[in-house]
Amino acid sequence: MLIKRKQGWELPERQAAPEGLYLDRRRLVQAMGLGLAASAAGLALPRAVLADDKAADPTAHLYPARRDDRFGAPSPVTPERLPITYNNYYEFGTDKSIWRAAQKLDIRPWTIKVSGKVEKPFEIGFDELIAKLPIEERVYRHRCVETWSMIVPWSGFSMKSLVEFCKPAGNPKYVAMKTLHKPSVMFEQKDPLWPWPYTEGLAMDEAMHDLTFIATGLYGKPIVKQNGAPLRLVVPWKYGFKSVKAIVSIEFTDKRPVSFWEALQDNEYGFWANVNPAVPHPRWSQATEKPLGSDERIPTQIYNGYGEFVASLYTNRKSEKLFM
Repeated sequence: MLIKRKQGWELPERQAAPEGLYLDRRRLVQAMGLGLAASAAGLALPRAVLADDKAADPTAHLYPARRDDRFGAPSPVTPERLPITYNNYYEFGTDKSIWRAAQKLDIRPWTIKVSGKVEKPFEIGFDELIAKLPIEERVYRHRCVETWSMIVPWSGFSMKSLVEFCKPAGNPKYVAMKTLHKPSVMFEQKDPLWPWPYTEGLAMDEAMHDLTFIATGLYGKPIVKQNGAPLRLVVPWKYGFKSVKAIVSIEFTDKRPVSFWEALQDNEYGFWANVNPAVPHPRWSQATEKPLGSDERIPTQIYNGYGEFVASLYTNRKSEKLFM
């Protein structure tokens, strides 16, 4: 007899909703309201959560960075308090109010390992790396597969500049990135049914696109722990689950990486994960989205509004599962 244990991403059809609410292994996640309710109630957040204690971060002098609006400046920008208290970060829990648990993560020292098809594999500390690459600010749309969205000012450097710094060799086809694995703090990693560590990847032409970004800051300050400190991927034309957080490993390879969500449910979460309102998730529509802090749903845009910049990447990939 086959006994199936439900996972955190599974949802019975009777409970499917446009917001993509999903069933926790132990309880129904009260995800879509926790962070917003706390904000509406005027919750006094710790200084570390707001990232305004500049003395605590040796890179704080790099922010606010010069703004780069080459790809537009969408508006209105989401109020800061919402994105920093409403987060998906499964290493710390399956609800949205993980910001408290994330404060336990120590992000100094932090080492990134570069491996695979590069001229020479190496390891580098985050503070050394950020000193070598130009920091700028970009305002990007962010679209979650659960159908909530936000507009936020990220600071950091282009993925292209990071790739060039790593000096790939032998024409690798993909770059794979992994999150820190530290179950003593990231306690959900103790669950053996999840494919830890969180893994994500891009094709090399995606990684080298000027839009692709490595965020080290948010709202003109060093990025806070619950949003992926000290560095995370931001690919604004893809669903947010592509944005791997707390990166410790970068590998250049010819083998397509199997991402975290793809490993869990590949019929729902694909490698490419490009935003398309005309392609529904198997359990809910992607035609509209609900911005954080708003009571109104708005139409979702193809490629999250960045189609003029990135659609050409997929001209020769139309046979692929590009949109989910």
